Amino acid sequence: MGRVEAACRGISGRGAWQAVRAPAGDTLGAIAAMAMLGVWTWTGAIEQAPAEPAGSATSRAEDASDSRASPPVREVMLGGYVGAPYTYNSDVTVKKVGQHDLTAHDVGWDGEPFIDPLYYGARIVRWFEGGQTGAMIDFTHSKVLARLDEQVKFSGTLGGATAPETAKLRDIFRRLEATHGHNMLTLNGLMRLSPLGSRLFPYVGLGAGVSLPHSEVQMMKDPGRTYEYQYTGPVAQAVIGIELRVPRMSYFLEYKFSLASYEMPLTHRDGSILFLDLWRQLSRWWSGEEPPGGRLATRLTSHQVIGGLGVRFAGPAPAH
Repeated sequence: MGRVEAACRGISGRGAWQAVRAPAGDTLGAIAAMAMLGVWTWTGAIEQAPAEPAGSATSRAEDASDSRASPPVREVMLGGYVGAPYTYNSDVTVKKVGQHDLTAHDVGWDGEPFIDPLYYGARIVRWFEGGQTGAMIDFTHSKVLARLDEQVKFSGTLGGATAPETAKLRDIFRRLEATHGHNMLTLNGLMRLSPLGSRLFPYVGLGAGVSLPHSEVQMMKDPGRTYEYQYTGPVAQAVIGIELRVPRMSYFLEYKFSLASYEMPLTHRDGSILFLDLWRQLSRWWSGEEPPGGRLATRLTSHQVIGGLGVRFAGPAPAH
């Protein structure tokens, strides 16, 4: 199996091997992204259709729709985006009673946003009456891979013995990553700032939610690996962006800052799909079952720059 993996890496890099072993959640995400792209393409074709003669019914309807470039009283936007993250170095701890109380200091992380699985996200935005405040459900599929070939400092105990002062991370971990991915689901409050023109609308937001990574961890001297979706803790994010509004659609460019606390139970099991994995995790927690590999903890702090498209729909009229 090792030769097959090496061959895959040699042909297409890490992305090819990850594509072979991508779980069902990534396949569903790709299908959803293709569907969204189809909607955007269809909408764009409508936008570029030949103009009707002035004064015609179609022309009057399009003129009316242009008013939707300015924020209406209420509206909903469905959007998707791509981008690139930068994640700060962080300490990684592994604790297992009687075996490990290990800390790897200043571990470096790579994001590889343009290697499969890609960095992407999807959101639903609802602007309230007046168009100045709103709410957003935001799902981000990022990823992090530890730089296993880097030399790092260690402290504590490993396998019941004193840990080495320094070593390559690869000497301790066979795998340490969340590539399918470093998933974050947040609920955010939004506020529009003063417009920069008739179509440019800056905004800011603040939110909180949960980290739902696909944890991929295996220590060198440990026969079991953890390869499943997990709930690992809370996440917070702040956003600042600008929206370019055209009829029916919005283009947005945004900076996001996220802070995610991770506590991964090292279960030594291969998972399947998100909801089944989370159900099994809840069941183990409810029964008081301790994970056989202990627990791994870190904190992932990231800058992210994203760009995306959204399709807008008029919200319901206020009740009288």
